[in-house]
Amino acid sequence: MITVSEAEQIVLNHAKDFGVEYVPFLAARGRVLAENIAADRDLPPYDRVTMDGIAIRFADYEAGCRSFRIVATQAAGDPPPTDLYSSFLIPHSSSLIPCLEVMTGAARSPATDTVIPYENLHIVDGVAHIKTEPVLPKQNVHVQGSDRRQGAIVIPAGQIIGPTQIGMAAAVGKSQLPVKKLPRVVILSSGDELVDVTDTPLPYQIRRSNNYSTHTVLRHYGIEALMLHLPDDLDTIRREVARLQSEFDVIVLSGGVSMGKFDYIPQALEATGVEMHFHKVRQRPGKPFWFGTFGERGVVFALPGNPVSTFMCLHRYLLPWLETSLGFPPAPPAYAILAKQVRFEPQMTYFIQVKLKQDEQARTWAEPLEGRGSGDFANLLDTDAFLELPMERTVFEVGEVFRVWPFKR
Repeated sequence: MITVSEAEQIVLNHAKDFGVEYVPFLAARGRVLAENIAADRDLPPYDRVTMDGIAIRFADYEAGCRSFRIVATQAAGDPPPTDLYSSFLIPHSSSLIPCLEVMTGAARSPATDTVIPYENLHIVDGVAHIKTEPVLPKQNVHVQGSDRRQGAIVIPAGQIIGPTQIGMAAAVGKSQLPVKKLPRVVILSSGDELVDVTDTPLPYQIRRSNNYSTHTVLRHYGIEALMLHLPDDLDTIRREVARLQSEFDVIVLSGGVSMGKFDYIPQALEATGVEMHFHKVRQRPGKPFWFGTFGERGVVFALPGNPVSTFMCLHRYLLPWLETSLGFPPAPPAYAILAKQVRFEPQMTYFIQVKLKQDEQARTWAEPLEGRGSGDFANLLDTDAFLELPMERTVFEVGEVFRVWPFKR
């Protein structure tokens, strides 16, 4: 058996690049941006009014003017009025200096440079009187290009696309986004004791669940995996695995990798040309975990059939491989403080199920809830993560800090 760190390194050494594809920007949430996105024009594209009020020339205020006659109103989306130019450049029929009433989001008229909000004004009969001072030059004006200049990168490649990235893509006219292409994944369950969710199991049968939980986790990344079930028959397993290698990039198997008489998966994989990189890891749960590759970029994750083992190996190995393959930004490891003493005698890395809690000092505590072994997947409902306890020790004390692998998002 190899160690957890050795298994991790082997798996990550076989991360793959599956290429780039373009998708509608509204369908890109959760995907990894494959290319830089640049601004198609200045941001903001014009001097933008940021408060409802009046627009004036600061020079008039500086010259002592405190009352202005409103000569026009401009809403957001209206072109700046051109007939104000002469109002500001030549003497007006009124003794008062003209101003422009403006709404938030409007484009600043070239005849003005400063905006005074309504709350700082007293308006009577079309005349705006300044009641709050001082007024600063160019106040409440979002200057053209002050956020980004045309051609500047607004969304760097490698980001996970979320609401803010989608909003920016819309702002710069990117209705299609280049994203890292997802692998084609098939999930294979095996075992004659397993029946479908819609079936009524006999007293000696159980319903399949590992495939559905794995499928659901992968959907978080946008992957719609195919699910198939195989009987405990070597020829059938061998034939199906050979066929699927030409159609999928990733084959995920659940069950059939231990030492039982009907555990045919390792034999079938070897017979179809899958290169084994390891079988069995010094860990609990999940010791029988099998990993291999086929072709130029195909990978096989053959996970132990016990539900907790499947779930742990999925989060500890398959998802880090997937995120590395897709170019996810590296995330710092997560850690938690052990809230209760744990004893574990076997010389294995122990992935214990824990409930995570945060205290008033923002410290994350991990409360162990061990359950009744790797078949007790009901215990997963009451826990949040796996705490990774190193194999070099047998006693783990309260207050010690260990790596944690959350599985509830």
